[in-house]
Order: sequence, then structure tokens, then C-alpha cells
Amino acid sequence: MELLAWHDAAPQVLVGMEGAPGHQAAPERGLYRHAGAPTFGGFDQMTAEVGGVWDGMLAQGRRFWITATSDSHVNRRDGGRDFDPGEYSKTYVWARHEPADILDAMRHGRMFAVTGDLVDALELTVRGPDGGDAATLGGTLRVPEGARLRVELRLRQPAGPNANGQRPRLDHVDLIVGARGPDGAPRMEVRRAGAGDWRRDGRWLSLSWEIAAPAGGGFLRVRGSSTAEAEPQPDPPGEDPWQDLWFYSNPVFVRSGT
Repeated sequence: MELLAWHDAAPQVLVGMEGAPGHQAAPERGLYRHAGAPTFGGFDQMTAEVGGVWDGMLAQGRRFWITATSDSHVNRRDGGRDFDPGEYSKTYVWARHEPADILDAMRHGRMFAVTGDLVDALELTVRGPDGGDAATLGGTLRVPEGARLRVELRLRQPAGPNANGQRPRLDHVDLIVGARGPDGAPRMEVRRAGAGDWRRDGRWLSLSWEIAAPAGGGFLRVRGSSTAEAEPQPDPPGEDPWQDLWFYSNPVFVRSGT
């Protein structure tokens, strides 16, 4: 696969991909030219499919990250097919307001992607069995084989409406756990949480899970949606993108063993 070959050749240069393309205001979201490969909830199929291309790379231990971009040429209000940068799609990077730190965070996966201002802050922390050692977005937690992990997620809802004048409601959150199976394919587990599962503190929502560390090591990531779809569905032509919002975090890796 060409993408793997590129990453093998320059893993510090090719550090990720456009998880959600631009041109989200177009009748065909993303303006993909191949009708058999539409976006799914505005995100590329390689990102949206659990156990797909992205998860396969992560299961191999590749540090490969996603972003959301705007790719804006002509705004829809001027007869074009685009939103302004940040009007619909955003990538949040955990960094100081310094160019070097922003680039370092992007190279090391300290970021998440979201559409429609579904959330505006995301903190994903994975803790080891003693509660002391921990890792966050893009990081790696080393634990003994068979250890129990505590996964903590905090999400913040925006203070005001989005660019469409809406305050979107978060329907559910998925914790996605992956590892490399004996055949080399990713072995995946999805744990879903709804409104009855999270705790609210003002604009913040909190969730936690207790899980076994993936055998042989693996990764954890989260996604969430304003829809009730169990899995993101192919976007039909003419879909209103404001009614189909998602966020995706980059992963936290777990390395188990002595």
C-alpha cells in the first residue's frame, strides 16, 4: 500500500492525513470524485470505518494522526461550495500559542478534529493500574501484561451557538479500543456511552471506563456524534452537514509486557 510505503520512508515527515476533507458545504461533501467512496459523516472512509485503514495503521503501532481541514475556495454565501476556514470544521491542538509548540503537538498527535462545534475541548487520559502513570493524546502508556486501565474522558460544550446558529446536542460517545490480531488485521472493540452515562459539570461532560489493557499492546481513541447512528453512514448528495456532526480524537497507545 502506497500510504504505508510513504510512512516507512519518512515517518517524521508523513505524520498523518486529512481525516475530514474540506468542501463540506458542497452537495457531495468533500467533493470526492469517486462516487463509490463518499464521506461518512463528513469524514473520510479511511477514518470513519472501525477496523479500516487508519485503525490498521494504528494497530501496527504507527504514529499516524488525523486532522479536519476547510480547503476553502469560494464560500457558499458567494455561490461557492465551501465554508470559511473554521466555520464548520476545526482541528484543536493542545499546545502553547507558539509556532514551535503547535508544530510539535501536530507531529505528536496532541489534537482532535470536530465539525459543527459539537465540542470545543477534549481531554482523553489513560491511567495504569496504580493510577499513577498516565498518557494522553498521542502518548504511550506502558503497563504490565493483563493490567487494568482506567480511561477518563472530558468534553466541553461550546458557550455559544455554532456558525449555523445551533447548539448541537451530543447523542453518544464511543470508546474504540484496537490491537493487532494474530493475522495482522486490527482487532477492534467499541464501547458506547449515551447521555445517561456521563456526568455534567457546567459545560463539561465526563466519562470513565475500566478496561483490560489490549493483549500485546494497542491503542484507544474516542469519537462522538450528534446523530443516533451506530456507525457513520455514507453521506447522500445534498445532505445538510449541520445535521450530521462528529468528533474524532487521535489515539493513546498502550504498550504491555515487561
